Amino acid sequence: MPSRVEKDFIGEREIPDNIYYGVQTLRGIENFQITGVPVSAEPFFIQAFGYVKKAAALANRDLGILPADVADAIVHGCDRIIAGEFLDQFPTDMIQGGAGTSTNMNVNEVIANLALEHLGRPKGEYRRVSPNDHVNCSQSTNDAFPTAFRIALINRLGSYSQALARLRDAFRDKGTEFTKVLKMGRTHLQDAVPMSLGEEFNGFATNLDEELARIEDGKGLLAEVNMGATAIGTSLNAPPGYPDRVVQHLRALTGIDLRLSPDLVEATSDEGAYVQLSSVLKRTAVKLSKICNDLRLLASGPRCGLNEINLPQLQPGSSIMPGKVNPVIPEVVNQASFYVIGADLTITLAASAGQLQLNVMEPVLVFALFTSIKIMENAVKTLRDKCITGITANPEHTRSMVLGSLGIVTLLSPILGYKQCSEIAREGFAQGKSIHQIAVLERQLITQEKWEELFSMENLIHPSFIQR
Repeated sequence: MPSRVEKDFIGEREIPDNIYYGVQTLRGIENFQITGVPVSAEPFFIQAFGYVKKAAALANRDLGILPADVADAIVHGCDRIIAGEFLDQFPTDMIQGGAGTSTNMNVNEVIANLALEHLGRPKGEYRRVSPNDHVNCSQSTNDAFPTAFRIALINRLGSYSQALARLRDAFRDKGTEFTKVLKMGRTHLQDAVPMSLGEEFNGFATNLDEELARIEDGKGLLAEVNMGATAIGTSLNAPPGYPDRVVQHLRALTGIDLRLSPDLVEATSDEGAYVQLSSVLKRTAVKLSKICNDLRLLASGPRCGLNEINLPQLQPGSSIMPGKVNPVIPEVVNQASFYVIGADLTITLAASAGQLQLNVMEPVLVFALFTSIKIMENAVKTLRDKCITGITANPEHTRSMVLGSLGIVTLLSPILGYKQCSEIAREGFAQGKSIHQIAVLERQLITQEKWEELFSMENLIHPSFIQR
């Protein structure tokens, strides 16, 4: 196969001529074999780099720093990357030393060689279009990498938010479907007071609605970028007016309301927006795990548990116990949530590990955040499609549990008082009697008519204050 020789200040390397990346990418591949996951596994990240390099080329052309033909050729290469072409040319590992330099140079080299090809020149003729002098003009890894990361995160969160909203809607639909299903509410895993199953599922929906709002807050923080900061925030080697101009182009290209940080030195070393986003993902994971625990409890049994709802039966649950079906979807979402909760610690440690004017641990932030978002999106899609939409209720069973519970004595408290209600509950527990038997039939503390008023379906689900 034909090849070319490329060199950097460390030495020369032979590159197959069908490869668009160059010598610095090759060194990155050889040095960093950590996760086995290439940056191309997150296409939004590569696309975002295309936007960053295109905006930089346009700004440098506007300011007379790049010749128009070179800038236009770079723009052509960027457009092909933005369109999703050449993903296989971005093989650098997600976790790498150098604060992302290997990935930034990977992008620079691919775009340079695409530009050369567009100009009718051979790959590697970097005197004509250079990865460093032209594609990386007025930039550093330290502003290009985090800016691309933020754009990619905002776009990636759009897909995740849609999936989470569909899960919320599925819970809301079940809340409407189960409006008239009477059940027992529980605290401390003990009978408390009656409610409807619809209220419980509406509560799940509201829980997720809150998370969607927090995601939007996180996106707002990510929209502040340090593009134009170059190495440490002083805009070294960038022409006057470049930071504002490049961000203006980025806004137009991405359709995102990006804004230039007012303090580029601070913005170049600060990772607070990633910590905030990670905490949002963790918060949602905690809530999802709690919801899945509730679903498993509500479906427990079926004959020796709560058995209030039926989860879709997806697969045999045991290699030894015939007929057993496990709640596998809530279980797998639990596990996905645990992973995301753990990744939050990685992000916290990485964000705290920067020194002075740069945080060099950003690659692991990239890996952890993209992985967490992907896992969360897959988890919420799976929970909705394979579990929530197929849940059914057991209304007769749940109603019988309510009327047989000692917890309903609480509804008599405004009439009989706490002390007398406690005595009724104690007698019911000790002698296996129902509240109705003791309060109405034996002690005749209230009439049957008052009992029916208190324990009507409507009053049990939407209680009003009823006195003697």
